[in-house]
Amino acid sequence: MAGEDLVELKFRLADGTDIGPSKYSPDTTVASLKEKILAHWPKDKEKCPKTIQDVKLINAGKILENNRTLAESRLPVGELPGGVITMHVVLRLPVPDKNNEKQQDDSPKKSSCSCTIL
Repeated sequence: MAGEDLVELKFRLADGTDIGPSKYSPDTTVASLKEKILAHWPKDKEKCPKTIQDVKLINAGKILENNRTLAESRLPVGELPGGVITMHVVLRLPVPDKNNEKQQDDSPKKSSCSCTIL
């Protein structure tokens, strides 16, 4: 009977590929799900998250919070008993410093004008 309590999940990446499905306890936290995603991230992907902070999990349009469990995060709408729940994975990667440097380089050019001060 314990197996019946498990929740079967798969994680859909932005390009349509999936990680899973696998079964998890309702007591599993969202943070530990993100750790599993990091561990099973496809090696051939161009963009790869480094920490769980780089990953957002979305279920039924709701962003799941790291400190919540599956039992606390699940939305009953659209779930079928015994069915696989698909959660969407969105990457939130840090912006490279090159963009910040470029903006700083552009700033002096924008502030310089062809005005004559009398």
